[in-house]
Amino acid sequence: MNSNLSTQSEGRPVKAKSSAPDFSHRLAQVADQVETFLVERLGAEVGPGEIVRPPRLMEAMRHAVLGGGKRLRPFLAIETARMLGGAEAAALAAGAGVELVHCYSLVHDDLPAMDNDDMRRGKPTVHKAYDEATAILVGDALQTLAFEVVADPAWQPDPAIRADLVLGLARASGLGGMVGGQLLDLTAEGRFGAVDLGVDDTLRMQAMKTGAILAFSVEAGALVGGANERERAALLRYGHALGQAFQIADDILDREASPEAMGKATGKDKDAGKATLVDRLGLDGARAECDRLVGVCEDAVSQWGEKARVLRDAARFTVARKT
Repeated sequence: MNSNLSTQSEGRPVKAKSSAPDFSHRLAQVADQVETFLVERLGAEVGPGEIVRPPRLMEAMRHAVLGGGKRLRPFLAIETARMLGGAEAAALAAGAGVELVHCYSLVHDDLPAMDNDDMRRGKPTVHKAYDEATAILVGDALQTLAFEVVADPAWQPDPAIRADLVLGLARASGLGGMVGGQLLDLTAEGRFGAVDLGVDDTLRMQAMKTGAILAFSVEAGALVGGANERERAALLRYGHALGQAFQIADDILDREASPEAMGKATGKDKDAGKATLVDRLGLDGARAECDRLVGVCEDAVSQWGEKARVLRDAARFTVARKT
């Protein structure tokens, strides 16, 4: 494991200009470290308590997880922990656990019964590359593997922190978080009868579907880093604002970006009648809300000064990204 994870960017002078090149380098560096960790977890070798790893299942899991994605969620966990002086190995494992849950959600969201997508990250979705039954099992396996990684004492020796990480991930990804938000999203499409979501309803749905996991990524870093109650509250405020900004930026990209740039079909949300703030506020209003939320993020981490530079850059990146 690269020891630079805990020391990279320490001691750098404050820059008056944007630190976007430094941020892009850091994001890519962490993505490589997360990729290495995930490759090791998705190998063919049988793990503790396992009888056999079915080759088709493992191949499809690797198809779903490896070789794509910005790894923003583990990046947030790792960088938050690093800012607070947390253990590198524990932050990496916690972040990888969140990423496995995220990947499982993408596999299931792409299924014909859900969003019915053919492409993800520039390659065929799992149900297209394999079949629907395999895709369902891949999602199931990735979800359980996520909790196995987060609960493993090899990465986090403190049982209280492990318990908090497992509980937080379960809440963020379950019925009151990502899964519940996905159901509200389907409801907004009119799947179960006519419905008209207002701005507050849309914000609630997005806070659950997308925001909860992003916010927990930051909270996981806070747990690993030993944040006190006041610090955790500030970081949660950052995480919730970041999650909201991410979803709005995603909705803008769905309207404006090309399928080639996104690595998946675009324009489907509008065609499906999905509830978005772009519909409620218009493109200019949505961009203004993104800018406001970046300000909330920056204010939330202001107490850490220059130590929070990467987290501030992450907020700006979230709304400025092109994919």
